[in-house]
Amino acid sequence: MAAKLRSKFVCQNCGSSYAQWLGQCSQCKEWNTLVEEVVDRVEEKRGTPASVKGRHPVPVAIEAIPAQDGPRIALSDRELSRVLGGGLVPGSITLLGGEPGIGKSTLLLQTALRNPHLKTLYVSGEESEHQVKMRAERLQASSGSPNGKGEGCFVLTETNTQNIFKHIDALQPSLVVIDSVQTLHTAVLDASPGSVGQVRECTAELMRFAKTTGIPMVLIGHITKDGFIAGPKVLEHMVDCVLQFEGDRDHAYRLLRPLKNRFGSTNELGIYEMQGSGLAEVEDPSQVLLGRREERPSGVVVAATMEGMRPLLIEVQALVSSAVYGTPQRSSTGFDLRRLNMLLAVMEKRCGFRLGQKDVFLNLAGGFRVEEPAIDLAVVCAVLSSNADIAVPMDVCFSGEVGLTGEIRPVTRTEQRIAEAAKLGFARIFVPKGTKGIVPLKTIEVVQVGQVSDVLSHLFG
Repeated sequence: MAAKLRSKFVCQNCGSSYAQWLGQCSQCKEWNTLVEEVVDRVEEKRGTPASVKGRHPVPVAIEAIPAQDGPRIALSDRELSRVLGGGLVPGSITLLGGEPGIGKSTLLLQTALRNPHLKTLYVSGEESEHQVKMRAERLQASSGSPNGKGEGCFVLTETNTQNIFKHIDALQPSLVVIDSVQTLHTAVLDASPGSVGQVRECTAELMRFAKTTGIPMVLIGHITKDGFIAGPKVLEHMVDCVLQFEGDRDHAYRLLRPLKNRFGSTNELGIYEMQGSGLAEVEDPSQVLLGRREERPSGVVVAATMEGMRPLLIEVQALVSSAVYGTPQRSSTGFDLRRLNMLLAVMEKRCGFRLGQKDVFLNLAGGFRVEEPAIDLAVVCAVLSSNADIAVPMDVCFSGEVGLTGEIRPVTRTEQRIAEAAKLGFARIFVPKGTKGIVPLKTIEVVQVGQVSDVLSHLFG
């Protein structure tokens, strides 16, 4: 006779435990913080695969552990491989989060279809087999790639972790995709799928299985209304890699950012463009973001920014007009509005421009959101160009942080920004004064400036 499963209810705020669920924790007085946790786990009920049973770890001296620098699993998607640090690591578990409809399932399904050397098990808990087949046919029909036939992709519509482990043990895939972790449930707990206890226990079972068998897994996670991955915060601590899929559904571009990576850098960035054939890799985003225009109107300048380790040239657009409705309006798209107000105050206090009775609208082309302070100088020049109605030359770009005293402060990786601007044909770039390590190039002039007024004298005389 199998042992009886025992569980307790633990407060997620203070850690107090109770024998039954209560609406309010009697210790910290918080409401709805008690979550069921398992005390005694029964191996038969968990349904551990036969390949994992019987393996018990023992202490090993660290010098006796062999170095394991095995090759990563190569992927045809260069953007995804770079964000992961060079490919998938055997036995790793990756969590991919993003807004509904942003393209998480499309990205992983096309990865499974376009890597025929990988036997992939696509576990879908949200869609039926026919729905997955319809998406796969659309991706295969619209992509002219011969690697999109999907011979090595297998689809399983199951939400019980014990049954999933049995199918994985029988199929022996090279990669497992779970869509999504919030739909899974384990027989160990009686809670409903998506609850805190179920998400944590299912992820723990998947993690133990991946580490023991060496099969990498990619989990899709839901996003709450606050923009965080649904479930307990410990979910992000348990996995090896957390990827955030960002973008505006009104624009075609999607950004893949690593928030956590135990096997690589978190300073990488993957850029995709949503097309009818799925998500297409953007090899040269600067060329796409700048657009093609014969002449540049006033209020439009180019900023040399860094997204992780990748330099990007982004078009900054500003519009300054007289306030018609009395109270001046301040609007910003892709840039922090509070920082825009700070820069406007610097221009008025340090440079003498009267912008207090002007409407100021700022926009970053392409739907990108930039938080790097190196874009400050470009924002200032765009606003002043629109205010004076004088166009900035098309072959000029800017990079620098603006301080409260009007000084231009140095930024990181200036040499990469200069090289990217030179590659795209820019003749001049303004960088902070005192920047070290600048290698002079014949194709671009590097102008070092220390104050905002110095930039204005170069541009407008």
